Amino acid sequence: MKQLVLDIRPDAPPTLENFVAGANAELVAAISLLAAPATAVQLPARHLYLWGSAGSGRSHLLRSAVAMARAAGRPAHLLAAVEVDASLPETTDALLALDDVDQLSEDAQIALFNAFNRARSNGQSLLLSGPAAPLALRLREDLRTRIGQSLIYEVQPLDDASRAAILATLAERRGLRLADEVVDFLLRHGRRELSSLRAVLDALDAASLERKRPITLPLLREMMQQGLEI
Repeated sequence: MKQLVLDIRPDAPPTLENFVAGANAELVAAISLLAAPATAVQLPARHLYLWGSAGSGRSHLLRSAVAMARAAGRPAHLLAAVEVDASLPETTDALLALDDVDQLSEDAQIALFNAFNRARSNGQSLLLSGPAAPLALRLREDLRTRIGQSLIYEVQPLDDASRAAILATLAERRGLRLADEVVDFLLRHGRRELSSLRAVLDALDAASLERKRPITLPLLREMMQQGLEI
């Protein structure tokens, strides 16, 4: 049975515990090891690259790893690729998490290549994310090669059973009864990212309170006619 989140409120801070692991249990375990202090159990490689489509949870995992490292007393930095210029932090023994590496500028690509080169001497670990496998990244060849030498994981998408269970858990936490036909309709016809499903549930919750009606398929269809995008 897949382990689902313990606290999946939209405003809950991202952690490895509230990431819906699904088929990504090995990836979550590897990130946990990577974020640990340098004196802890080490992975076969110093660096890790994870990739997946938008909405797959890549940013959640990076933010979780940085929070975990800091809680354990390890220096950690989280950067979006578009924010990187010609240098990256050189903090000794730090976890350096870099999101959306495909968006690195030319100068930033050189900075990341240099970070790989000095990682052994300064004890850094790199946690990188992108939308595609290393060979498909539009980056400098030497940088793609370095990324390809990291541990590489594709973030596996959730299946519908996991999505349905998450929606049911979210509804239960709000004291809502979510009809099965509503869940089935959303998974069949709506966008499948958790952020989109949460947004639809927020709208249904508000409409249910305002109209004093249960959340049913007729209510959902009515809201869609009024402009709700699913």
